[in-house]
Amino acid sequence: MAALFGRRMRRGAASTAVAAAAMAALSASGAPSAGNERPAAAASDRPAAGAPGPEDPSVSGDSPYYTELPPLKGPGRNDPPDETPATGSAESGIPATVLDAYRKAEASLAASNPRCRVPWELLAAIGKVESGHARGGRLDSNGTTPSPILGPVLNGVGFANISDTDGGAYDGDTLHDRAVGPMQFIPQTWESWGRDGNGDGRRDPNNIYDAALAAGSYLCAHDRDLTVERDLHQAILGYNRSQEYLRTVLRWYDHYREGAHEVPDGSQPSPPAPGGNTPSPDPVRPGRPGTPSPSPTTPGKPDKPGKPTEPGKPTEPGDGGSSKPTPPPTTPPPTTPPPTTPPPTTPAPATGLVDLGEGTLSAPAGERFADRPAVRAERAGQKPAAKAKVSFTVAGKTGTTFEDGTTTAVVTTGSDGVAKAPALLAGGTPGALTVKATLLDAPEPVSLALRGEVTAARADKLVRTDETELTCEAGATFEGRIALTATRGGQAAPGVAATATVLTGADPADGEKAAGEGPYFLTPGEEPAEERRTRELALTTDDKGRLVLPELHTDDTAGTFRLRVETTGGAVLVLELTVTEAG
Repeated sequence: MAALFGRRMRRGAASTAVAAAAMAALSASGAPSAGNERPAAAASDRPAAGAPGPEDPSVSGDSPYYTELPPLKGPGRNDPPDETPATGSAESGIPATVLDAYRKAEASLAASNPRCRVPWELLAAIGKVESGHARGGRLDSNGTTPSPILGPVLNGVGFANISDTDGGAYDGDTLHDRAVGPMQFIPQTWESWGRDGNGDGRRDPNNIYDAALAAGSYLCAHDRDLTVERDLHQAILGYNRSQEYLRTVLRWYDHYREGAHEVPDGSQPSPPAPGGNTPSPDPVRPGRPGTPSPSPTTPGKPDKPGKPTEPGKPTEPGDGGSSKPTPPPTTPPPTTPPPTTPPPTTPAPATGLVDLGEGTLSAPAGERFADRPAVRAERAGQKPAAKAKVSFTVAGKTGTTFEDGTTTAVVTTGSDGVAKAPALLAGGTPGALTVKATLLDAPEPVSLALRGEVTAARADKLVRTDETELTCEAGATFEGRIALTATRGGQAAPGVAATATVLTGADPADGEKAAGEGPYFLTPGEEPAEERRTRELALTTDDKGRLVLPELHTDDTAGTFRLRVETTGGAVLVLELTVTEAG
């Protein structure tokens, strides 16, 4: 059934004047520019108490949305007062990749913002209303739409008036903004709220994983708790300032909470995108204005009894009282029915997997793997198998997980048969690991073991954090202990191996060999101190990236020495040690 579009599409010219007034009011309030040019809603569509204030920019720029409702009204726990009839019909099926993105966004936000408690069913309701679940799950293997989903030009003609904010980078329009992607973000709002939900290092509004996580983050703004009705309504109205929009989203939210199921990507018909400045005309029906009605029939004079008309020869007027046959009713010419989309054919199942990796997956402890595990599913004849499901499972004792903290992920292959696992985050224990790729629903079990390893943790900078005086008399012990902090990318680097070496001379030209005399450390043990002396020591940073060196002692040799500390990853710090003659 064709989707119905939001009421604001039918406001006409009067809306433009209202929009100008709203823009002036919002500009005076100091609201963000993404909301400064939004047209005011009609009185019947204006948010009620609990709606976001001017400081909350609309995610979609109040673009059109699908107003089709589920066939059965939910329990109505969150429904505001409503007299809108539950028209239209829909199923509870959600495309597999889209459903996966909603659930992953819920899990990610549960970890990063547990107070908010955003449910995936709410993201599904908004995704349904905004884009029909990315036009029925038409996505590539990474979850990105093959072409952008764009709302209408927000030029003030029937919609908000938002001048270009992104140079056309997201929406291809350098004059005005347009809502973009499966969750319909306007560019300026995406710049503030865009997220990387699939771990590819990019924030793409056309990617369902990125867009779903961004939408959830926006809904959680202002320290909201979405189990509180006021916060829930306020969050939804922040997406689109319309009571009709709120009612529509809540209906789908309740519908999905009552039950939803996964369907293959692209198996549902793609809904027509809402847009344009006027609604689509109603289909022509008999009896409506402008529709030709059947011509009334004019009864002819009956033939005289007993004188049948000769077959094939029409009677003439006045011929013995006979008349012409009654003409058939005039009816409109038959219309050609619209072409129907044939039901999708079921392709042959995938029967094999090919490793697309280039060598061993590797990353230092605590860092993200540069490469993602990737395989290609194939059917007979080495043809790529689209829409095949591949399970990736991380095994080993390194503590490695996918970036969302899980160790198993199911990915649906794209049209090229390729499935890429989410990004891997190396655990804190160096060692070997395996990512097992398994082809699900195959006639015979098919698996691949993708090898990987976690290498030693790295640091790129060492900073001294103590104030110990590095001067000491010969035969004595330096006061205090030298403390350092290792960091990587400005963050503390735990578990990083380091070496501290006492070198001769104050100049690097003197060489990098450990000194044979001068300052020294004592290794732990019960042997005599003379046997435990060392001028080269192996260390590891603690869980906060800190290194605290043992006490430094000196023998009877006076002079200038160097203490060189180096970590895995190449961070180096050289300190000058001075040993004076005994007093």
